Amino acid sequence: MVHENSQEDLTTVPVAQYVRMSTEHQRYSTDNQSLAISEYAAAHKMRIVKTYTDAGKSGLNIRGRPGLQQLLQDVENSAVEFRAILVYDISRWGRFPDPDEAAVYEQTCKRRGIKIIYCAEPFTNDGSLSSTVMVGLKRSMAAEYSRELSVKVFAGHRNLVQRGYRQGGAPGFGLRRQLIDEQHNVKAVLARGEKKSIQTDRVLLIPGPTDEVETVQQIYRMFLDDGMPERVIASTLNRRGVVTDLGRLWTRGTVHQILTNEKYVGNNVYNKTSFKLKIEHKRNAPDEWIRKDGAFPAIVQPDDFMRVRAIIAARSRHLDESQMLDLLKCLLEKHGALSGLLIDEEDGVPSSSAYRTRFGSLLRAYSLVGFNPKRDFAYLEINRELRRRHPDLIAEISRCISSGRGWVRQDAENDLLIVNDDFTVSVVIARCKPTPAGSYRWRIRLDTSLRPDITVVARMNATNSTALDYYVLPSIDFSVDALPTMEQNGFVLDAYRTDTLDDFYTLTARVPLEEAA
Repeated sequence: MVHENSQEDLTTVPVAQYVRMSTEHQRYSTDNQSLAISEYAAAHKMRIVKTYTDAGKSGLNIRGRPGLQQLLQDVENSAVEFRAILVYDISRWGRFPDPDEAAVYEQTCKRRGIKIIYCAEPFTNDGSLSSTVMVGLKRSMAAEYSRELSVKVFAGHRNLVQRGYRQGGAPGFGLRRQLIDEQHNVKAVLARGEKKSIQTDRVLLIPGPTDEVETVQQIYRMFLDDGMPERVIASTLNRRGVVTDLGRLWTRGTVHQILTNEKYVGNNVYNKTSFKLKIEHKRNAPDEWIRKDGAFPAIVQPDDFMRVRAIIAARSRHLDESQMLDLLKCLLEKHGALSGLLIDEEDGVPSSSAYRTRFGSLLRAYSLVGFNPKRDFAYLEINRELRRRHPDLIAEISRCISSGRGWVRQDAENDLLIVNDDFTVSVVIARCKPTPAGSYRWRIRLDTSLRPDITVVARMNATNSTALDYYVLPSIDFSVDALPTMEQNGFVLDAYRTDTLDDFYTLTARVPLEEAA
């Protein structure tokens, strides 16, 4: 710890600062923290040479804090100029549920000879017994504060739900979010992505445009009166040119969601899943759900909803557990993997919710048929199709090079293109992935173990049918020591390591819906 009584000459000590703003206290804004840290640095004759910021980020885990991640990455991988890191107080470093996690990150810095200084704490973080006890106590207090706050927030949400107010989430096809003030005066209908700006305002669900409401009612009629399964209903809607609220084609899963969600009969249901303290996503049992029946105007008759529920439940009720598992095994053999989406899109197979109900969770059902998922396989078919298209893309690029009076040959072992016997080119396909908010993401995996001179990234369009555009990434710009820093380049590049010895980069591009269509 560097402090006033240190024998070390502080006049030339370069330091970094880390500031994090949580949303519950304005006094902890990043500007206020920086001001206090600057005063501390001036009083101790330090100069701030680097700033790491996480604005509006929770302190519960490191995954959502790119500033702290970058700090630790720089400390681990770079010969940084600074010799200490100034933080306003222990809670700004993080309110991790496990106090030991905060200690690990601090120790990472100390191991590299970089000290952590808590400017607003009344003790010196110098490794002495007294300071060690105080740091541990304050970390535990920060963790306990988060737990208490979580309980209070949940109690508040429960109260609002039971009063009929909507708590987060997209409204869904056929519905809209209506903003009201504390006197229940209507203020506006919120568009997708809009949020309330006044804390006392509340949100209700109301029927959406007439054509969407009529489509929802037609879905129920096709299912009940015409006996159409979800996949046939989806095909019918697609042939009519009807799109979902996100502007996409209908699938068995999206139709199934409309047929099974209680919000269409006006019920407000909350806490089906939880992610308390951002530790573990949990699917809660029905007796843990919080509900308010009749909270919103119904656009589907309750009798129709109950009939649909009975039909869907009956599709799996007549099957015993062994029969359900046999169907799951067949699905696994067909696709080579399992996911909730694959289950819901397969005709003749009970829904994923039926498997959760019967076996307690999808993971348990998976384990009973010998499948242990290690990642999300929802886009398995798309990935297979893109792998099939990769040789065609390489051939197309080769033709373009040849037409430009160049020559190219392909390395049979790793598919690298060798151009003019002068430099190598790696070709990567970036799958387009939609988000719930209606925008698109492209995640690009660059295998630096091949060490190509240039990587050509083919960014696929919204349907992953053709290349939307191409990006040329010279290796000199994508080394560990030279990451791109352009402010408006449209990309965020994060480096990470796999279980192997090879380095990979993940490149995430954020592009609005209309630009990817």
